[in-house]
Amino acid sequence: MKKSISIFWVLSAFLAVLTSCSKDKDDNGKLLKQLVEIDADGTSVTTDYSYNGNEIKSIDGAKQRTDFSYMDVLITKIIVLDKTNQEVTTTEYSYLRGQLVSAKSVDNYIINYMPNSDGSIAYEKFSINSGGEEVKIYHGVLFFENKNLVKDERTFDNAPSGVTVTYSVDFEYDSKNNPFYSILGYEKLLEHDDFISANNSLITVVTNSSAQNDQIISSANFYKSTFKYDEDGYPTERISEAVMPVNGNSDYLKSKYFY
Repeated sequence: MKKSISIFWVLSAFLAVLTSCSKDKDDNGKLLKQLVEIDADGTSVTTDYSYNGNEIKSIDGAKQRTDFSYMDVLITKIIVLDKTNQEVTTTEYSYLRGQLVSAKSVDNYIINYMPNSDGSIAYEKFSINSGGEEVKIYHGVLFFENKNLVKDERTFDNAPSGVTVTYSVDFEYDSKNNPFYSILGYEKLLEHDDFISANNSLITVVTNSSAQNDQIISSANFYKSTFKYDEDGYPTERISEAVMPVNGNSDYLKSKYFY
């Protein structure tokens, strides 16, 4: 549990800089140049960002480097290099009339997206086995309000027979600018959770539930973030932690933003 929640917050801090703001794309808002993350024991990690205009080119950190490719202002490929083991992961994105229809991690998984009439987006995730066959893992729905992802609900299709396993995440936001909304095409990348939203997530509630023979077992984890902002309403500092520490670990992380 401690490891999984720690990973959650590392990803949150990483993705927080790739979010959107409340201004329109044409406003050419601030672009983050550097993120410094400081954990509870004072250890710090610095990540640098480079751009071509409003297109993000790369994210370069101590443990990994991420490179982006574009076509017609849409992100079509993300390549991540793990600097520890030199492993490379490639994700390719496909669109229809400017809307994301699939995200495929080569030889790993594929997520298909289908818009609903109420503005929500249904999705299905499949793993790709050694024979190249797709095996369904889960399906779900993404719900949006005011350019923010407010809820992600999913049901696992690979649960044991007779068992229903569900997962949901609910988000609450501030009204300030996330620094990367002016990155062209990033808000289309739906697998990046609340970090594609227009504002900064203040509260995150993660709920896991398992039901069998009319018996339901569920658990919820609560996370919060507090921000400091500059005069333009962009975050300069974020402190993230678990509201109810798990195993004595509050998962504290301070992030400092430099533009």
